[in-house]
This record gives sequence, C-alpha cells and structure tokens, in this order.
Amino acid sequence: MMGAKWIKVSVFYLLIVFAFGLFMHYTVQLQWKATHAHIGVVGWLTTGFIGLIYSTYKEAAETGLAKAQFWLYNIGLPFLLVGMMMVYLDVPRWLFELFVSGGGIAVALSVLLFFVNVVKYVR
Repeated sequence: MMGAKWIKVSVFYLLIVFAFGLFMHYTVQLQWKATHAHIGVVGWLTTGFIGLIYSTYKEAAETGLAKAQFWLYNIGLPFLLVGMMMVYLDVPRWLFELFVSGGGIAVALSVLLFFVNVVKYVR
C-alpha cells in the first residue's frame, strides 16, 4: 500500500515536470532549469523509485519509519521546490531561506529515515 502511494505521488510530479518544462519552453524562461531538474529527479524519479522499493519490500513499507518518511518527504519537497523558484522572484531573503532550508532539511531527514528503514527491514 505504501509503495502505491509513493508511485502515485511520483506520477503527479511527472505531470508537473512536463507542464513546467513546456512553460519554460514557450515563455523562453530557462532560468528555472535547476528547479525543473529537481522536480524531475527528486519529485518524479526518486519518489517513484522509493515506491518501487516499498512495493517490493512490503515489510519495510509498513513501518512507522516509512510513514514518517512519506510525510516528511511529501511536505518538505514542495517547500524546497517553491523555495528554489524564489531565487528568481522578489521575495525577502528570510522567506527564501525558510522555504529552501525547511524543505531541504525535511527531505534530507526523510532520506535518512529511508536509509535506516532499508538497512533494518530490507532482506
């Protein structure tokens, strides 16, 4: 079940990365390329790969670690991505730092939980 949730979220990021790429192309606003890459790699690919791992290793997928990881990642990642877009917007520095640091730390902690979960439960 947890694997399917991750895969569904990843497909949402796939839609976002294609829509964002089309936006960049048709408006010729290529300064967003780092954000676009992060949506694709961290949103679509990494999220989907975590879903595949949890679909394969169901014991790991049903732990409290997996559930905490899911929420940390999926709350943190949108903040990180919006923060990355703020680089090119006129926002106060503290707001930019709040989004990038807060989202980035949440995603990093999520990956740490994933590491512990995989080491502990994937056999």
